[in-house]
Amino acid sequence: MIWCKAPIFNFMKKPIDGGMCIWDGKRLFGDNKTWKGFFGMMLGGTFLTIIWGLICGTNEFFEVNNFMYATRENTIGYNGIMGLSLGFVYAVFELPNSFIKRRVGITPGKTAEGFKKVIFMFIDQIDSILGCVLVVNMVYKMPLWFYFFYVLMGAVTHIVINILLYSLKLRDNMF
Repeated sequence: MIWCKAPIFNFMKKPIDGGMCIWDGKRLFGDNKTWKGFFGMMLGGTFLTIIWGLICGTNEFFEVNNFMYATRENTIGYNGIMGLSLGFVYAVFELPNSFIKRRVGITPGKTAEGFKKVIFMFIDQIDSILGCVLVVNMVYKMPLWFYFFYVLMGAVTHIVINILLYSLKLRDNMF
């Protein structure tokens, strides 16, 4: 969110869908899914995964208990590829949710009303996590029950981060 609100690379603050409407006359994704955010997730994912790898390299507990290093060596190159992959998948897995929200009439950046609010609040917390756990599953094969447990833990983390971003006025609504 800091990246998206920062006054840098604003030339990329263009909607991914280019303003395109489809058969129902509604936008494909809406104004909030921008190239700046998409590439920012990849850049941020790469940078932060490299930093996390460096931290893990100085702390045996973190490194031994990190699924990314269960079958692969903790190197800057590997962390860069994993971070880029995680950022890419995070951004891509948000798009179907935005597509569906536009179809049911939810304004970009706003929450739904009634029962739809509960459904989309849940989906908003897990959409990207589903993809990121798939990336981790590529290097650390996990049973299905653990995959969903991992998604649940990611959703809880996502909620905590949303509350933090909202409290810091970096997010317009909590969910």
